[in-house]
Amino acid sequence: MSKQPLFITGIGTGIGKTIISAILVEKLKADYWKPIQSGDLDNSDTLMVRGLVSNNTSVFHPEAYRLTQPYSPHKSAELDGITINPAKIILPETENQLIIEGAGGLMVPLNDEFLMIDLIKQLGAQVILVSQNYLGSINHTLLSVELLKSRSIPVKGIVFNGETDIHSQKLILEYSKLSLLGNVSTVSTINAETIQQLTNQLSIQ
Repeated sequence: MSKQPLFITGIGTGIGKTIISAILVEKLKADYWKPIQSGDLDNSDTLMVRGLVSNNTSVFHPEAYRLTQPYSPHKSAELDGITINPAKIILPETENQLIIEGAGGLMVPLNDEFLMIDLIKQLGAQVILVSQNYLGSINHTLLSVELLKSRSIPVKGIVFNGETDIHSQKLILEYSKLSLLGNVSTVSTINAETIQQLTNQLSIQ
């Protein structure tokens, strides 16, 4: 029986989901899947993660939707003249652990009626929530946690990416009751070697 997929989502956009995904793929020798890529198709997240992973086990599954414009999926799809159909976003077949990377945060719309959190529920995935310490991040993190709980979506734990703020993290962990999966340091250069080194900063089986 294949393992429950792990869905990497964040408290917002640009907080390091792709780097955390690469670290997890490398650490677990997992497969990787980005269901929806919005824009930057020549330098997609799938291509980035593939370039950062050293093991020979991981399989990189093709996106369900490749949208040409760098906007929210619902806007990018409309500009491309299509509507995203959630029924066409189907888990790839694998017996390996699957890492799924979302686009943006939980309330990002895929179409006028279907949000990223709806896709997580549809795929039957367990969430790893990526947070980052900045002014306002406590609010953004706890709102994300409450939303996941309200939809009865299981959360494996939280990863803090970047500079550590013990005051924020202590409150978030105590209030949310989430497991801390690790603090990932900021590094000046991101390459396969540094990704391999950063695997030691995550505690996950």
